[in-house]
Amino acid sequence: MDIRELIMQINDYLWSYLLIFVLIAGGLYFTIRMGFVQFRMLPEMFKLLFVKGLKHEKGQVSSFQAFAIGTAARVGTGNIAGVSTAIALGGPGAVFWMWLIALIGAASAFVESTLAQVYKVHDGKAWRGGPAYYIERALGERWLGIVFAILITFAFGFAFNSVQANTIALSVNNVFEIDTVWVGLILSVVTAIVIFGGIRSISTLSGIIVPVMAGGYILLAIWVVLTNLDVVPQVFSAIFSEGVLGFQQLFGGAVGAAVLQGIRRGLFSNEAGMGSAPNAAATAEVSHPVKQGLIQSLSVFVDTLFICTATAMIVLISGVEGSESFQGIELAQEALLVEIGPIATTLMTIAILLFAFSSILANYYYGETNIEFISEKKRYLIIYRIAVIGMVMFGSVRSAGLVWSIADIFMGLMALVNMYAIFRLSKVAKTLLDDYMAQKKEGRDPEFFKEGVDLPGKEHIEAWEAKKEEIS
Repeated sequence: MDIRELIMQINDYLWSYLLIFVLIAGGLYFTIRMGFVQFRMLPEMFKLLFVKGLKHEKGQVSSFQAFAIGTAARVGTGNIAGVSTAIALGGPGAVFWMWLIALIGAASAFVESTLAQVYKVHDGKAWRGGPAYYIERALGERWLGIVFAILITFAFGFAFNSVQANTIALSVNNVFEIDTVWVGLILSVVTAIVIFGGIRSISTLSGIIVPVMAGGYILLAIWVVLTNLDVVPQVFSAIFSEGVLGFQQLFGGAVGAAVLQGIRRGLFSNEAGMGSAPNAAATAEVSHPVKQGLIQSLSVFVDTLFICTATAMIVLISGVEGSESFQGIELAQEALLVEIGPIATTLMTIAILLFAFSSILANYYYGETNIEFISEKKRYLIIYRIAVIGMVMFGSVRSAGLVWSIADIFMGLMALVNMYAIFRLSKVAKTLLDDYMAQKKEGRDPEFFKEGVDLPGKEHIEAWEAKKEEIS
């Protein structure tokens, strides 16, 4: 057995068994412990996202911008290629399991993002935080925080960015016949300009790209649905009938293709519980940690229930059959070609470009905030930025198959570390949620200060000091 086969086997075992069990069990636990927060607080999520006047100072990242960064990382080529692959290998029932895993996982997203807000730190310019920070400050286990920081930096900053760049370069080359070297050079230069501009540049650009790409793609799917209304009932019937069959398989002691593909691709797409999105959640300036926890929970729904569903509708309505040799981007492009004609290739290329580039920016930031956790010396950050640009160029001109498998393993390991941490700290999220609801019942806009609240690592919480006039 060569190293490639070994990596593939490790990846399959990690994602097909261990990680699926941990993330689903954790999601169910947090759903119950938080009182089904992702459902009962859904109106509050939209209110927080769109109502003006959220508390943030000039120069800070707004709550919506933090939402956009997290969504940008979640919404990548996996929302097109991943969903198409799931349907090709698992059938329509895979979509049902994608939906189910998003509904459960949103509770994990709430917990991890709320914790990221509580234990965030200020670097002199903006807030930063994430699992590495709450592992160190709340659990007192810096060594484990460093392990997580290394895992996420390699997975997102290097490997996934290489994969995203590869997807962009190949897509542009196939449609416009531009050499991948030139695509890589242009992409590297644009990436460099944005990432050297810091979190403000990333958040501003994400706040523009995310609504445009997500809204446009969803509108395209709606148009496909409206022009094929006679087929829609059959599509939903297939999704639910094959999805329910998956329950029967589970109770019978088997894991069917629809269940496995739906859960695996759903978890991979929305990243709930994996510890990536909390790095974006920590950047927001809000008056209460729960606010950003709710908004990042909404991001899971946007990713899976809206954007992944958009791809699923396009593929299933088209009637194009997928297979092991015909899946991913190719299947999605063929499905769109059937529905709207030759312009499909151009539209799909634009969608891939926006999806993948926004992911590159968010993935880069995840690595940056964890590099700064390991060491605040600027030279390490500069080295990291140069390495990211190099990986973008590398991914544009070379195949990223093995890199993807390695990234999956790193991502799976960091998810296990994060789930361990948020399970131990779930009491903190519950305490803050109760505090938030109590203030809402009093008719107040919830605010949080650490004084008078018993939280682990309280002495290391620096973001929630009461103002001097309020203390006196």
